[in-house]
Amino acid sequence: MLAAHPSEPTMDAKLLSRAIDALAACAQTCTACADACLAEDMVAELRGCIRTDLDCADICATTLRVLTRQTGADVTVVRAQLQACVVACRTCGDECESHAEMHEHCRVCAEACRECEEACTQLLATIA
Repeated sequence: MLAAHPSEPTMDAKLLSRAIDALAACAQTCTACADACLAEDMVAELRGCIRTDLDCADICATTLRVLTRQTGADVTVVRAQLQACVVACRTCGDECESHAEMHEHCRVCAEACRECEEACTQLLATIA
């Protein structure tokens, strides 16, 4: 879809595409992890994990939408959104990693968060 846009991308197209894919995967994975946490018997102990999952999913979904819109992008907003996403992914990844030995869904979620954090960090480094 990015290639079909009539204007030239304002960011590295390969890194932008990678970030968009990672954001979509992370948003979906975090939502699924929160749902899986709610199905666990120890749901009260997973309250923090559920919260960070849902925050990360929302931030990733918003970042995805901001990055997808290429017309008239405000680089200051894009940079701030990417920075927020990096923080959210790092926080969620850390939280899920702390439960990864006990819950497979948390292990998978931590991996998705790490991949998204890396993709957003790489894209962020290219923005002037």
